[in-house]
Amino acid sequence: MPDYAFNRRAKRRLRLDDDGDEELALAADDDDDDEAVFAKRNTPRRLPAADAFDATDGLPEGARWSSWDQPSASERGPRPYPAWLVTELAAVDTELGILKTGKEADVFLVRRGVPGTGRSCLLAAKRYRAAEHKMFHRDSAYLEGRRARESRAARAMARRTSAGREMISTQWAGAEFAVLCQLHSAGAPVPYPVQVIGTELLMEFIGEPDGTAAPRLAETRPQGSELAGLWDQLVHGLVTLARLGLAHGDMSAYNLLVHGGRLVMIDLPQVVDVIANPGGPGFLDRDAVNVAKWFTARGLAGAVPGPEDLAALLRREAQLD
Repeated sequence: MPDYAFNRRAKRRLRLDDDGDEELALAADDDDDDEAVFAKRNTPRRLPAADAFDATDGLPEGARWSSWDQPSASERGPRPYPAWLVTELAAVDTELGILKTGKEADVFLVRRGVPGTGRSCLLAAKRYRAAEHKMFHRDSAYLEGRRARESRAARAMARRTSAGREMISTQWAGAEFAVLCQLHSAGAPVPYPVQVIGTELLMEFIGEPDGTAAPRLAETRPQGSELAGLWDQLVHGLVTLARLGLAHGDMSAYNLLVHGGRLVMIDLPQVVDVIANPGGPGFLDRDAVNVAKWFTARGLAGAVPGPEDLAALLRREAQLD
């Protein structure tokens, strides 16, 4: 395994090496939001062929028939469905490896393809942890303003019973899917939400056709016009959220992907209603300060609005001032 430089406190991530084995990567996450430094990989990932099994004899381990027909219409992404999305019921979902591990969920790479046709697409499957795993360490703060319809469910969630934690897990998946649909329809830079079933959320994979995931903003070194372009996209995305009365709730350079000059916001289960949640304005301000600090440290200059103006702009757009 190559050596990875990291700062004082690190997060672990698993990714596949060229032979399909899991490899540990360390991403810095200290209080100063310093940049993570990753060893660059020059060899592209090798994915198995889409028709690397005999559909007549059955499916290999790690594959399943497409689950597209299982969710209700409200649990599928907004129409019109993108042209790249495979919706045929004859398709097969093949799990290709893990992309990311986290406190509340793991993200897997899945290929959905129709055997014998060459038609396929790559998806990111975010699977929220079961009740025995630790959920968000600040989930009570994020859940302010959300209400369970059934009092029994509300009590179980409040007491963090085993059933309650499972309900919270399902709520996080449903909340992220709903906000992704809302933001995608509003033109915000988010992955297309494909479907949600229970605690599994399937969405657009942001990365290369060979399965190499797009880097996080914290892993990049943009300068000049590239840095300014990413800032403009970020402001557009955060303003879109603010106009809808929302804050990301955990925005930083680690929750932004960069792919082909496109900035994409990810990890949205904890999105905050800045009106209903008593701490909403604080979440909005914190999101602005976190990203403004990162761009300022990279030398962003002359932008309108500038990093120092972002918090006030978002408050105005959310009609908090």
